[in-house]
Formats: sequence, C-alpha cells, structure tokens
Amino acid sequence: MRVLLAEDDDLLGSGLRAGLRQQGFQVDWVRDGVAAENELLTGAYLAAVLDLGLPRQDGMDVLAKVRARKIVTPVLVLTARDAVPDRIQGLDAGADDYLVKPIDLHELAARLRALVRRSHGQTQNALVAGGLELDPLAHQVKWDGNVLDIVGREYELLHVLMRNAGRVLSRAQIEQHLYEWGQEVASNAIEVHIHHLRRKLPPNTIETVRGVGYVVHKGVAS
Repeated sequence: MRVLLAEDDDLLGSGLRAGLRQQGFQVDWVRDGVAAENELLTGAYLAAVLDLGLPRQDGMDVLAKVRARKIVTPVLVLTARDAVPDRIQGLDAGADDYLVKPIDLHELAARLRALVRRSHGQTQNALVAGGLELDPLAHQVKWDGNVLDIVGREYELLHVLMRNAGRVLSRAQIEQHLYEWGQEVASNAIEVHIHHLRRKLPPNTIETVRGVGYVVHKGVAS
C-alpha cells in the first residue's frame, strides 16, 4: 500500500517512514509543499500524510491546488495546529482526516487504512473475492477458511489485485503500487511473483489478460 509522506522535520519524517513501513506501507517521503503537490498530482498514491507547516508552500495551499485539479487521493493532515478553527480550515480545504502532533504510529496507520478502505467503498478491512479472503491487519490470506503461505512481496501483490478486484492492472500499474522511489525492479519481477502466487492459489484465481495485465475477479469460485 503506497502512501506519500510530506514532512519537513527530518527526525519526525524518518520515524514516520520507518514506522509506517513496519505497518506494511510503501512510503515516499518529500520535505516541502511544492514536491508534495507535484507528487499528489501524479495520482500514484492510495493516501497521503500532509504536514501543514511545509516550506516553499503551505500544506493548505497544497490541498487547495490538488483538489482544484480533481485529485481525490485521501489526505490525512498532520500538524501542530490544534485549534478548532485550524482543524475546520484543513477539513474544508479538502483534508479527509486530521491528526495533531505528537501522534501514535498505530493510530496513524489505522486511520490511513480506514481512509483507503472508504475511498474504495469498503466497510471492513478484509478483502473478499469468492472463497478468497485477505486480512490487511493480520497480513493473512485464507482460501475457504484455510490460511495460505503467502507473505512478503507476493502478499503485497495479491493485496493490490484484490483491492482492485474486477479491474485489469498492467505491470506498470502494479509496480507503481508495490515499489517506492529508487527501489530496483527486475524487468520480470511481477511475472515471477505472479507465477509463485499461482502455485499457492486455486487455479484461475489470477487471470492474465493478454497484452493488458492481470486481474482477480470479484467472484472467484470456491
């Protein structure tokens, strides 16, 4: 689950990035408002954590500009401004949630998961496609109630496909969800992970759409 972190404090930013990675997120970290705006405009992120007191461009301005461009990426505002008018201003500017520093990393991760869940029209954490169930909290995959040995990058790839069940994703789109900046990606990495996943999942769980990409259908047969 790839998210953007916009925070100019090096100590806090490094701590948040490390903590969110431990919670299973892929994190790209920027340190100013101009960079935050540019990254959000790509539409590459499932959610963003945005500090309001950024250099070069205030977080409020970032929010206003990306919302004006119809970017709907869920944004959680992170700030030291704890007055009610400031919270109202942030929400009215387009923020989806609000946390005041200092924060608890587990709460931040939970709020991000909730934002992503709501943005995909889900009412619960578990993703279900027929007899296949993926629990993001437990990092666990089950088929008809039986736990499968799917971890690491294979789990993350299946998470991407199930979060987009019914939608064909290209290799480039999958890579965009799975990898942070600067991570080296072998040309056949996605194909290798798909191959390994298929050996652990029931037949035809992951369909290849020739020349387009891969898809997990919503009604995977039990």
